[in-house]
Parts: sequence; structure tokens; C-alpha cells
Amino acid sequence: MIRALLLLLALALPVCAQEGPILQVEFAEAKAIPGQPLSLRLTVLVPTFLPEPPVWPAMEIPNVRVRIASSGPTSSQIGGATWAGVSRRYLLTPMIAGDFVLPAQEVAVSWADPETNAALRTALATEPIAFSGVVPAGAEGLDPFLAADTLTIEQDIVGETEGLAPGDSVIRSVTVTVEGASPMFLPVLLPAHDIPGFRAYASEPVVQEREERGVLSGTRSESVTLIAEGGGTGTAPVIELDWFKLSTGMVETARADPVPLSVDGPPVSATPVEAPGNWRRIAVAALAGAAGLALLGLILRRLAPIVRRRAQERRARWLASERRAWRVLTQAIRRRDEAALRPALDEWASRVPGLDPRRDPRARTALAALGAARYGSAAGTEATDGWRMLADILPELRHAAGRHRRTAHLPPLNPASGRP
Repeated sequence: MIRALLLLLALALPVCAQEGPILQVEFAEAKAIPGQPLSLRLTVLVPTFLPEPPVWPAMEIPNVRVRIASSGPTSSQIGGATWAGVSRRYLLTPMIAGDFVLPAQEVAVSWADPETNAALRTALATEPIAFSGVVPAGAEGLDPFLAADTLTIEQDIVGETEGLAPGDSVIRSVTVTVEGASPMFLPVLLPAHDIPGFRAYASEPVVQEREERGVLSGTRSESVTLIAEGGGTGTAPVIELDWFKLSTGMVETARADPVPLSVDGPPVSATPVEAPGNWRRIAVAALAGAAGLALLGLILRRLAPIVRRRAQERRARWLASERRAWRVLTQAIRRRDEAALRPALDEWASRVPGLDPRRDPRARTALAALGAARYGSAAGTEATDGWRMLADILPELRHAAGRHRRTAHLPPLNPASGRP
């Protein structure tokens, strides 16, 4: 009995003796299907109060998309006392299958001294966090791998498709709508349209992403304009996209039907008839072409994984870039989306060099105006002023951050020559 009491006392002593800030890490799940997020929560607690918000890490890691899901005040009972703090939840989304390790992350904390209320600064750090992206059984053959709640393909044809005259056109558009995953994981939809009698002009794809309560969705749209040039008949190819349905654990296929196409009139150019003496030359050319195609196929087979990996790395760098965070922030301001503003501002602020733009007095004033508009009486006027101030101030802060980046990389104007 006495030994048990002593053990309980020994376990309680570190908690009671704790006087400085502590960092709590919650990471319940360590495996996810590529494209699906894992929740990581960091909580900073202090025995007094926080005069300034913590400086959170950016959480950058290759082939993993990191988003800020929420951030806000919290409290907890420690050693019989109520400690105040701030909690931030990140969503870590593996973009490909594989094992990942998030290195130790540092959180800079400014807190008040328990005796004097003087501002103290403490650096807290997490342990390295390991997690994996795992392709579920039965979906190993998907390339690319797509996992979602729902995925549909819609096709739209503008113009006549058969009996066209030279100069006529037809537009084929397809849109994939995905729920439960980011549309950025979707591949190119439209294949090459090499159809006799037509010339194809493809448009740039349009990707739109949405987020509601942490769940991603969106669309990817592509279109190709087919210009009739001369007599010919063909078919715009079928579009099929295999994907993994999360609710059933089954692989399904979304499909857009092929489109028959034809142009009336003579072909653009006739194929010349070869003289009988040229058959030997044709055979040699055909053999050489077949050998070249075989060699090209072997090279492409070896290069395909490298090209795919580099494309995935470029996509991951874009998702983790300051430009994308800035685009999300400006969209939230343009839509006046209060729910998306704070996470978007935090994510952009974590990716700009120099001073934290959230500490700028003008930015604080604008955010305070939005808060007053939301919880005060004069909602309309103050909200309009707050949004307008943010739209004016943030580009200036971003421009100043850009100057800071360029200045940091400039060499000394008058470097020392080493001579007296």
C-alpha cells in the first residue's frame, strides 16, 4: 500500500512542478489512403496567459499537402489549476503511397511570467512524426490512384457532329465532379483527338476546389474545339476514369461516351499511289519504323515513373507554395468568407518571409473591425470597412515581404577585398 502511494506521488510530482509552457501533440491515425487527410493537433498551454499568439511551424514536407483546419483558444486542468492556451489542427494529406516522416517542429511561445507578468519566450518542439499513405487492397492497379466519396463525369457537345462542312466546328467539353477529395488529384481527362478531317485545339483545364467543414470537393473541366478541314470520318474517343469509392471499398469507373464525327466533301489531301518498284523501299522503311517504335516504347516505359514522380513533386511544391496560399486568401476576401479567412490568413502568413503580416497594426485593425461586425451591433458598416481594409493592406504587406526576400539574397554592396 505504501509503495503504491509513493508511486502515485512520483507520477504527480512532474505535473505539479510544471511551471513553464507545455506542448501537447495529438496524432491518432498514422495511415491514410492517398488523397485523404490525417489530423494533427498541436496545443500550447501556459499557467498564466499568452500576450501574443504562438508562432506555428509551416509543416512543409514533400509529396504531402498540409492545410490548417482550425485554430483557436483552449484551456485545460493541469495540477489542479486551469491553464490557458491555443490549439491548432493541421490536415496532413499524403499525395502518393509511401512512408513519410515529419521532422521535429518548433513552436515559439510568448507567455507571461507567473510572478511579474513580464513577457517570457520559450521554444517548444515536437518529436518527429511518422505516417504512411497506403493504397487499399483491390486498388493497386489504379494509375493514378483516386479515392473519393463520389466521382462523376459530365460531357457536353456544342455543335453538329456529323455531316459538317469544311470550316464548321464542334466543341467537346467534359467536367469531372469529385466529393471527398481534392480535384487537384484528377489527371488529364481528354485524350488526343486525331480524327480524319478535323484539327483539334485543346483549351487549358479549369480546376475549382471547395472546402466545407474540412471536406474537400471540386471540379476539373477540359474542352477541345474540333475544326472541320476536309472530308473525313472518325470518333472522339471514350473517356474512362477508374476510382476507389471510400464508402464501399470498391473500384468504380466513370465514363463519357465516344462521339461519332464526320465531314462531307473531299479529303484535305490524297495519298499518292506508290510505283511497284518502291515496295522494297516501303518495306525497309516499315521495318525501321517498327524498330524505332519498339525502342521508343522501351524508353518511355523506363521514363514514365520518373516523369510521373516529378509531376507529383511539382504539384506538391505548388500546393505548399506561398503563391497558392495567397490565391486562397484573396479568394476568401473576395467572397467575404469569414469561415475561410482566418485559416487562409494563417497559412499564407506561415509562408512569407520576414515579419508576420498578422502583427501589422493595420491588419489587426481590419481583423478587429470584422470581429466587431460579427459580434457587435453595427455589423454592415464595420464588416464592409474590415474587408476593404484587408483588400488594401495585404497586397502592400506581400510586396514588402517580397522586398525582404530579395534583400536577403543580395550580396554585400562593398565586399571586403582582404587588403588593408
